[in-house]
Amino acid sequence: MGPPLFLLTSLRTAAKQNRLVRFRMASTAAVVNTFGLNDPSLIRTQGLINGKWVDGEDGGKITVTNPANNEGLGTVPEMTLAQTKEAITAAGDAFKSWSKTTAKHRHDLLMKLYGLMLQHHDDLGRIITLENGKTLTEGKGENSYSSTFVEWFAEEAVRTYGEQIPSPIPSIRNIVIKQPVGVVGIFTPWNFPSAMITRKLGAALAAGCTAVIKPAPETPFSALALAELAHRAGFPDGVINIVTTHKNVIPIGKEICESKVVKKISFTGSTPVAKLLYGMASSTIKKVSIEAGGNSPFIVFGDANIDDAVEGTIASKFRGSGQTCICANRIYVHSSVYAEFASRLAEKVAAFKAGDGLLSDSTHGPLIHERAVSKVARHVEDAVSKGAQILVGGKRPDGPGSFYEPTVLSDVPSGPSTLFGQEETFGPVAALIKFETEREVIELANDTDVGLAGYFYSRDIGRIWRVAEALEVGMVGINTGNIANTTVPFGGIKESGIGREGGHGINEYMQEKLLAFGGLDK
Repeated sequence: MGPPLFLLTSLRTAAKQNRLVRFRMASTAAVVNTFGLNDPSLIRTQGLINGKWVDGEDGGKITVTNPANNEGLGTVPEMTLAQTKEAITAAGDAFKSWSKTTAKHRHDLLMKLYGLMLQHHDDLGRIITLENGKTLTEGKGENSYSSTFVEWFAEEAVRTYGEQIPSPIPSIRNIVIKQPVGVVGIFTPWNFPSAMITRKLGAALAAGCTAVIKPAPETPFSALALAELAHRAGFPDGVINIVTTHKNVIPIGKEICESKVVKKISFTGSTPVAKLLYGMASSTIKKVSIEAGGNSPFIVFGDANIDDAVEGTIASKFRGSGQTCICANRIYVHSSVYAEFASRLAEKVAAFKAGDGLLSDSTHGPLIHERAVSKVARHVEDAVSKGAQILVGGKRPDGPGSFYEPTVLSDVPSGPSTLFGQEETFGPVAALIKFETEREVIELANDTDVGLAGYFYSRDIGRIWRVAEALEVGMVGINTGNIANTTVPFGGIKESGIGREGGHGINEYMQEKLLAFGGLDK
């Protein structure tokens, strides 16, 4: 007589589960081998809800590719609306206790996370390079930059001071305290897959908030690696939750924005998506921080130091192969130095080599995907059709990967007549536009609906003040192409967003509360 039916069923179920576990382990091992890390356990192929790594409920997967060769790196789950609600609930429950922790306790955990990011510096940089495409030097540089936000906001956590405000009424004393706003919904882009998380999450955690994070589907592994390190640092379950999605992005984004449990939204990405999320968040009038698109002017006046201006242009325009929200998009050069500047810049750019970011001789990596390459090509073709000249580059190289040659265009028409004047290119193309007067170039620079960053080079102190105050942007680089660091506010005006991150950005994640003490004269 054989074993009872229930036992056979149990054995079959166990065997099936064992096969599934072995399959998942094999799949994870394949992904790990693809990344080639010193610590393979940093690669997580599941979402995170309430301290548990989870697959998508319907088994859907998002394939993450290396843009240097268009080969698959691995998969993460296509998570569902129901799982998003579960993550929000987990964050809401965790907030009840996390918000009551001391600032010193939150400081200590953030500093542990900071130390782990430094300890795993090479691996974290490599993950960024493999999924984003930027060179390994830039990938490691981003991890360094990313870690400084964790360190900075750890220090800010213990300095969220309130204040005592003198009262005009003798019997009342006014005290203002700061409290964490609540659960935060965080939406991050692919161009800085680590730094855009820590700039938001570091501030949120330091303030005493919990979070539900939706990373870009192109670059989820950096976010998941940070979550793994946060777990090792000792952050409680439910404080950090990560929902990965691609096809469900609209319903999931809507749920996060409209949920009454979520009290704040922080978004970095394009202006059209920012408007969509902003509208959704308005349904519950929650706090919102938005860093949206830009179209940064870069102005070289006739009295500028040309060598410095060329180096500043390269730093601003070609970092991340031009895929940064604050990179120079329209480069205005005074007619008196136009030929000299164009020649020197073209000479520098001609020495660049676009290639796989892991190769030591690559100076610039690929664009994130084929759509990005097509957009850059369209911008160049549009400018050339209207009279622009290609000095360097100007085409897509042969071979695999989402590459476009580092390019310099001269004689680009001014104003919105070209796509460069209308849109953010987000690619490695320096579009040089000639100008004659200060008034003219300020009008050209401001002739856009967005206003994130602007740059100019001049040695005239009067002009420096005039132009800096006249540019309609949130950040101005004066004789420098590098304006972003942890300690200063980052953000724009007009349709480039609202709110500020970095610097004292922890205040974006806190509410002020007045405590008015009366009856003190009795």
